[in-house]
Amino acid sequence: MPTRPEQAPLVGERIYLRAPRTSDAGAFLEAARRSRRLHARWVVAPLTRDAFEAYRARFGGRNVLTRTHVGFLALRRDDDSPVGVLNFSEIVRGSFQSAYLGYYGFRPHTGQGLMKEALGLALDAAFGPLALHRVEVNVQPRNVRSVGLVRALGFAREGFSRRYLRIGDRWCDHVRYAMLAEDWRALRRRAARATRR
Repeated sequence: MPTRPEQAPLVGERIYLRAPRTSDAGAFLEAARRSRRLHARWVVAPLTRDAFEAYRARFGGRNVLTRTHVGFLALRRDDDSPVGVLNFSEIVRGSFQSAYLGYYGFRPHTGQGLMKEALGLALDAAFGPLALHRVEVNVQPRNVRSVGLVRALGFAREGFSRRYLRIGDRWCDHVRYAMLAEDWRALRRRAARATRR
């Protein structure tokens, strides 16, 4: 059975998303090294070529409808520099059609609204080509920027999970947020109407 080609890039106003490639290793690793202090408490990004290749092998690839992990690099349109990473994990099909979404940004592009645009494009992919019904995001309560990001996009808070995820060497509490396909369609329609005014 033939496989579908790699998903075309998702293009926004200032950034675009596409699957990670082996050729991204140098720029990705440099961005991850520059962002170590930013990521320290929240996420462990690949910092070696082997770690990047393991990430790319797990989250890159072609047939997005049969994969359990699909990742995107967010890149600036004007210079292709890495802005961040968005990963759909543990994609479950059948009657569930759900996934977890993890993400992180890179310095020096933080605080410019680029990850908000990237997350919006990722949700377009989730509820479009990936054909998901539900996307869950888990955020550490003290990660104020990330909490603000999911709230700004309209995610609904669903609960609190104690010692939910091990990051580095410690178990961390997380707040659970979710977006449904019908929520996202309604938010997109409202945004389109507001833009036309």
